[in-house]
Amino acid sequence: MKILVTGVTGQLGSEVATEFKRFGHEVIAADRQSLDFLQPAQAAAVIRLQQPDWVINCAAYTQVDKAESEPAQAFIINRDTPAQLAKAVAAYGGRLLQLSTDFVFDGAQTRPYVEDDATNPLGVYGRSKLEGEQAVQRELPGAVILRTAWVYGAHGHNFVKTMLRLATAGSPLRVVSDQRGTPTWTSDIVAAIVALVDQQASGVFHFTASGETSWHGFASAILEEAASAGFTIRTGKVEPIATTEYPTPATRPVYSVLNTDKISACLPFTIPAWRDSLKNMLQEYATCADCS
Repeated sequence: MKILVTGVTGQLGSEVATEFKRFGHEVIAADRQSLDFLQPAQAAAVIRLQQPDWVINCAAYTQVDKAESEPAQAFIINRDTPAQLAKAVAAYGGRLLQLSTDFVFDGAQTRPYVEDDATNPLGVYGRSKLEGEQAVQRELPGAVILRTAWVYGAHGHNFVKTMLRLATAGSPLRVVSDQRGTPTWTSDIVAAIVALVDQQASGVFHFTASGETSWHGFASAILEEAASAGFTIRTGKVEPIATTEYPTPATRPVYSVLNTDKISACLPFTIPAWRDSLKNMLQEYATCADCS
């Protein structure tokens, strides 16, 4: 198959492109220069020219706080351009997988969110991603919408690497303990994407690792697993704080756990526990020569 992957300079897109190449597919790796998400018409023209069997859209405006002051850019990148990609794909009968987020929910529930739970984003980022989902589905009803959460990996910028950088420098760490979700490794997400493409799936799916924790619990586990992986950790315990002690421009969902029962039935593997994946990621990162 010919597969076009957007956002290949990001932590997820780079791994998606690599994995599909490994399986022998023809992969078009689209970065900001070759496919500009601030130019919806131009981006759609690239799709019409290439006519890939699948478009895997990993590109997104993901700066949650900055989106509050840059809503126009967030909506162009997260809604308008995906809509144009979907329209272009629909015109020649291709397929599209759109990555989305737990931020489409408000976090008011106390049980994991299923795919058809009511959405109610709290900020610009979440609204732009939700409207992106809806726009893609209008243009291409058979598209795959894959929501995930708390993403980290060996490539790109993320919470794990930030905590690791600070902890190896011996910096004090204060992390919120009253927001809960599921840390999810990019490698696991890639495996789920490959499975959905192989099965020619359609519809909305949730995918994260299994289990749940707080940001504080996640940070504490990072320090413990990093020490086991051979990193020199100079910071002691992580101090738990309330969300009110760490104000941000954007409001985060208090509870972001996603139910993965639906996608589990489609996967040729058992979804791993979040801490097991964290351990594997840190072991990979400890020996990675080109991870930045």
